[in-house]
Amino acid sequence: MYDWRELVELYRLTMVPPSNLQPRYNICPTDTIDVIVSGGGDRTLIPMRWGLVPGWWKKPLKEIKVATFNARSDTIADKPMFRDSFKRRRCLIPASGYYEWVTTPEGKQPYYFTRRDGQVITVAGVQDGWTEPQCGERMRSCSMVITEANKFVSDIHGRMPVILDANDFDQWERGDAKDAAALMKPAAEELLQKWPVSKRVNSSRADSDDSTLIEKIELPK
Repeated sequence: MYDWRELVELYRLTMVPPSNLQPRYNICPTDTIDVIVSGGGDRTLIPMRWGLVPGWWKKPLKEIKVATFNARSDTIADKPMFRDSFKRRRCLIPASGYYEWVTTPEGKQPYYFTRRDGQVITVAGVQDGWTEPQCGERMRSCSMVITEANKFVSDIHGRMPVILDANDFDQWERGDAKDAAALMKPAAEELLQKWPVSKRVNSSRADSDDSTLIEKIELPK
């Protein structure tokens, strides 16, 4: 799992609030996640809701009927939920790993993906701020950008997160839409590793601090 030192070094954070990051192994859509935002020459970490709520949304949160935790690379520039954030408010989302599921005769089997070199995964993201119309409470939220899977991932799932290298950060954050779009491609085949994990991660009730959720299991033959 990543810690503050790793985040400060990787993202060159210039605004570093005191923090005690705790490992979490089961994060679900609408949970709060760590997001790196750039502005005024500084990068800072901001907690955000995983599931974008665009600033123009005028109805209660519960009336968003579409899933907005992932934004597809082939439609992000056109979909009303994402297009303004893609043009103006791109961000970086750190993760130690992520899960994908494959359908088997015994049900959906989760796999854990992480980098082979042990480094933090940086997922391309978009973010926005939204004000709740009734109480006036301000909230920040985000979406991860996904693209078609490379061959290594496609054995499990047809799509994968857009994973950025450190030398891509500036282009994603501050480049124009064309420059950003050039980065929305599958990761190199050798970047990730994967292994099957317990189906307990399928449940939102699984303890988020249970490190055994990412331990490799042996599948029945």
